[in-house]
Amino acid sequence: MDVRFEDAIQRLEAIVEELEQPSITLDRSLALFGEGITHLRSASEALGRAEESVKVLVARAGGILEVTEHSGG
Repeated sequence: MDVRFEDAIQRLEAIVEELEQPSITLDRSLALFGEGITHLRSASEALGRAEESVKVLVARAGGILEVTEHSGG
Protein backbone atom coordinates (compact mmCIF):
# COMPACT_ATOMS: atom_id res chain seq x y z
CA MET A 1 0.00 0.00 0.00
CA ASP A 2 1.42 3.37 -1.00
CA VAL A 3 1.36 5.92 1.74
CA ARG A 4 2.08 9.54 1.02
CA PHE A 5 5.50 10.65 2.24
CA GLU A 6 4.02 13.56 4.15
CA ASP A 7 1.50 11.30 5.89
CA ALA A 8 4.22 8.84 6.91
CA ILE A 9 6.41 11.64 8.31
CA GLN A 10 3.48 13.19 10.16
CA ARG A 11 2.64 9.86 11.78
CA LEU A 12 6.32 9.26 12.64
CA GLU A 13 6.43 12.63 14.38
CA ALA A 14 3.33 11.73 16.39
CA ILE A 15 4.84 8.37 17.31
CA VAL A 16 8.07 9.99 18.51
CA GLU A 17 6.09 12.47 20.56
CA GLU A 18 4.14 9.67 22.22
CA LEU A 19 7.29 7.62 22.81
CA GLU A 20 8.80 10.57 24.66
CA GLN A 21 6.03 10.50 27.25
CA PRO A 22 7.41 9.23 30.57
CA SER A 23 4.22 7.36 31.41
CA ILE A 24 4.19 5.20 28.28
CA THR A 25 4.08 1.46 28.89
CA LEU A 26 6.51 -1.02 27.44
CA ASP A 27 3.75 -2.74 25.46
CA ARG A 28 2.61 0.57 23.96
CA SER A 29 6.23 1.52 23.20
CA LEU A 30 6.77 -1.74 21.35
CA ALA A 31 3.55 -1.34 19.38
CA LEU A 32 4.52 2.21 18.40
CA PHE A 33 8.03 1.11 17.48
CA GLY A 34 6.61 -1.52 15.15
CA GLU A 35 4.22 0.98 13.59
CA GLY A 36 7.08 3.45 13.26
CA ILE A 37 9.16 0.95 11.31
CA THR A 38 6.27 0.51 8.88
CA HIS A 39 5.97 4.27 8.34
CA LEU A 40 9.73 4.65 8.05
CA ARG A 41 9.79 2.07 5.27
CA SER A 42 6.92 3.83 3.50
CA ALA A 43 8.72 7.18 3.71
CA SER A 44 11.97 5.62 2.50
CA GLU A 45 10.21 3.97 -0.44
CA ALA A 46 8.54 7.28 -1.35
CA LEU A 47 11.92 9.00 -1.30
CA GLY A 48 13.35 6.28 -3.51
CA ARG A 49 10.53 6.75 -6.01
CA ALA A 50 11.10 10.52 -5.95
CA GLU A 51 14.80 10.03 -6.54
CA GLU A 52 14.11 7.81 -9.53
CA SER A 53 11.68 10.40 -10.91
CA VAL A 54 14.32 13.10 -10.59
CA LYS A 55 16.85 10.90 -12.39
CA VAL A 56 14.40 10.36 -15.24
CA LEU A 57 13.71 14.09 -15.48
CA VAL A 58 17.43 14.84 -15.52
CA ALA A 59 17.99 12.22 -18.21
CA ARG A 60 15.16 13.69 -20.29
CA ALA A 61 16.77 17.11 -19.92
CA GLY A 62 19.81 15.66 -21.63
CA GLY A 63 21.85 15.65 -18.47
CA ILE A 64 21.70 19.42 -18.22
CA LEU A 65 20.77 19.10 -14.58
CA GLU A 66 23.11 17.39 -12.19
CA VAL A 67 22.03 15.26 -9.22
CA THR A 68 24.22 15.75 -6.18
CA GLU A 69 24.15 14.19 -2.76
CA HIS A 70 22.77 16.40 -0.02
CA SER A 71 24.74 16.23 3.17
CA GLY A 72 21.95 17.77 5.24
CA GLY A 73 22.16 20.72 7.51
